[in-house]
Amino acid sequence: MRFAPLYPLVYRILQPSFPKCLWSGQNTERAIALTFDDGPHAEYTPQLLKVLDHYGIIASFFWLGVCVERSPSVAKAVYERGHWIGLHGYEHRSFPRLSPTQLRESLEKNQAAIAHACELDLEQVKTQIRDVRPPNGFFTPGILRHLEQWNYRPVMWSVVVEDWWRPGVSVVVDRVLRQVQNGSHIVLHDGWHGGEDVAAIAEELIPQLLRAGYHFVTIDRLWQSCSPLSPG
Repeated sequence: MRFAPLYPLVYRILQPSFPKCLWSGQNTERAIALTFDDGPHAEYTPQLLKVLDHYGIIASFFWLGVCVERSPSVAKAVYERGHWIGLHGYEHRSFPRLSPTQLRESLEKNQAAIAHACELDLEQVKTQIRDVRPPNGFFTPGILRHLEQWNYRPVMWSVVVEDWWRPGVSVVVDRVLRQVQNGSHIVLHDGWHGGEDVAAIAEELIPQLLRAGYHFVTIDRLWQSCSPLSPG
């Protein structure tokens, strides 16, 4: 364990301070969102898709543009299955280290890569794919203002379990089960860091969550449940 025990505390501190970010859904129903960062990956993402297909789960993916360009057929397969797609930047660079111009260019390149891989109209992508999760969860109030100005929606998390350190499948699953609650927004990774275990984690985690009475929704559904706080 590195910082895993601190994430629930960080969430409780930041969530009320930045209400225009999507942190979780309403706690009145057993709806949760399963999300994956840093992909798509040529090997790990297809393995994950098989698990999601088996259980009929629709998830949400936050893609890096450079990874979309490396694995366009995988990106298209994810999109065609109806999974919700969000942006993680063109490369995995911390948003506070980018100038406003660099940040906007990164997000636009991210969208362009998705449009090309999924054979979509770019203007359609700019209208529909506008959820943004900052790499490492790092942002500033200024960044949030820019995202709102550019018509993007900032997306964070409520359950982060440091799967990228590969502490072991059972450890990751146990961390999720200890933290999950109504409206939870779970972050896992299907990219280079952590993706090796993602299919095995999903295979063990999903049936336990289903037995606990949870059902899976997309990021867009969480936005709808929190519509009074949703920007634009």
